[in-house]
Amino acid sequence: MVGVWGLGYIGFSSMAYFAKNGIVCLGTDVDETRVKAANLGRTTIPNLDYWLAFDTEQLARNGLMRATHNWQDLLSNSYPVHIIAIPTEKGGRPYHGFLKDVLEKLGGFSQVKTDYAPLIIIESTIAPNLVDNLVTPLLQSRGLCVGDDILVGVAPRRDWFTDKSMTLKTLPRVMGGTTPQTIELMSAIIGLVCDCVLKAKDHRHAAMVKSVENAYRQLDITLANQLSLAYPDVDMVEVLRLAGTKWNMQTYHPSFGTGGYCIPVAPRYVLEGATQPEELSLLKTSLESDQRQPARIVEALVKRGVKKVGILGLAYRGDLKVHTLSPTVSLLKHLKQAKIEVKVQDPYYSAEEIRELVDTDTFEFTQGLVEFDTVLVVCEHMQYAYTSPTEIRAALANCRLVLDNTGVWEQITLGDNTEYHRAGAPHWLG
Repeated sequence: MVGVWGLGYIGFSSMAYFAKNGIVCLGTDVDETRVKAANLGRTTIPNLDYWLAFDTEQLARNGLMRATHNWQDLLSNSYPVHIIAIPTEKGGRPYHGFLKDVLEKLGGFSQVKTDYAPLIIIESTIAPNLVDNLVTPLLQSRGLCVGDDILVGVAPRRDWFTDKSMTLKTLPRVMGGTTPQTIELMSAIIGLVCDCVLKAKDHRHAAMVKSVENAYRQLDITLANQLSLAYPDVDMVEVLRLAGTKWNMQTYHPSFGTGGYCIPVAPRYVLEGATQPEELSLLKTSLESDQRQPARIVEALVKRGVKKVGILGLAYRGDLKVHTLSPTVSLLKHLKQAKIEVKVQDPYYSAEEIRELVDTDTFEFTQGLVEFDTVLVVCEHMQYAYTSPTEIRAALANCRLVLDNTGVWEQITLGDNTEYHRAGAPHWLG
């Protein structure tokens, strides 16, 4: 039996996959709505059922998936494995408060009689030194000796929640523990749901892999943006597409900036865990440049004399309801500072949610586009990509400029009065 702490993208999908393999799971979350939904085998997260591609409601009816608001129910001899899947980021920086709270609760195992040493698997992204500096000392302060009374391991997730070919089952999973015995036990448990389990030599190396692989991506994306700035008259999207045909190179493209839980924060996890962070000068300057990208876009809009902007997408990428570090959040801040009128539309967020999150009004897609002289397409939601080109052209009748982060409307011929640029195209910033 498995206990799951946190029922967001990571936690709910972990619970679903273990349940699918016949393992009884009990999840807990501070959000009562998530708890109620999970007890019905449902998720409050848009499109996660599409990504999972199996019937989680039947798993709940069969008693394999349950959830509770009373986390104390998980501190039981019945639950030998505990998966931690909570946010470890806040305000764009590593944040340990939620993890500390869960660990303090798990420390209650010091008062629970068990037939085994409970195993904690941290699926959240953490800095390489966090187990040694926070997790182990905290559990030991509760009278639990890590490696004897309680086992601790790290197995960060790599899933791509809009691609059914990249799942918890199909993607190689890196994991490591504080002892060799912990590693072997983790490998057996994670192997129940993952086709390929890769054993790191210990917990520190396993944690570092996730941060380093995303730090590489952050560096590459930042370089793509800097190349576009350095060669404003060149179609850098085309250059990077062709460069990506080389066998040992991935394809990146200029953008409005990085977003989400992983890529923008990964360099900070690496810096936080480094013994000599001063040697990571590339990461520091890359972070600064990446954070400046939305401001550059707004500065370009000011020079163009833009008066009223409509932003399509609060989420950082298509068909996810995740606005964490979305370029939109930063764009809104700079647009408001520049006294440019702005509204946001996102099909996955209600008007109330948008006002609460970013203090901005919304509009109807596509009809509401008519009020803007400039439209910024931030993410590739299906609603934007698969709406009739004729309907989009009509809605943009008063629009002078469209900047498209990912090329959603690249194949649409807009009106003669509408200037269109994909991020990275020649002179896209003027």
